[in-house]
Amino acid sequence: MEEKYTLTVYTENQLELINRIAVMFLRKKINLVSLNISECEIYKMHRFTIVINAASEIVQNLVHQIEKIIDVFRCYYNTEEEIFSAQTALYKLPTDRMINNENLDLLFKKYNVTFLSIEKKHTVFEVTAQENEIDNLTTILNQYELVEFIKSSKIALIKGSEGFAKELLEMENY
Repeated sequence: MEEKYTLTVYTENQLELINRIAVMFLRKKINLVSLNISECEIYKMHRFTIVINAASEIVQNLVHQIEKIIDVFRCYYNTEEEIFSAQTALYKLPTDRMINNENLDLLFKKYNVTFLSIEKKHTVFEVTAQENEIDNLTTILNQYELVEFIKSSKIALIKGSEGFAKELLEMENY
């Protein structure tokens, strides 16, 4: 049975790894739900956060193959219950639709909106929340002539983890 998994990959060489991972997923016909690549807590190292829908056996096999790549230090896989995650969304609404609108004011408080730009024609704001909350907010904002919207990739931390930096230090001392 397919389930949503978040893979966390630690590597030094991000450019070459993107191609290798893309080919690996293409061969297995696995679609990426989300991909985030960023610096991490370890100097000169990058963290890939990859979200996929797949069966457990396929994910385990995939993780094993990813860890065989020479530039990969470690690859973890976790279910939604095993991680803390968030996404950020940017929205642009017509400013005139927002003025003296009590419903939007309550909505902005509920979602802890941060305003980035308030101009005569448009207002831009951001929200950081869970994916389903961002999807719900987007549906509501479409009623207010939503001009533009973009959502970031998922970022995640593993709940029960001591962090890869500690594990790497232990490997180096071994």
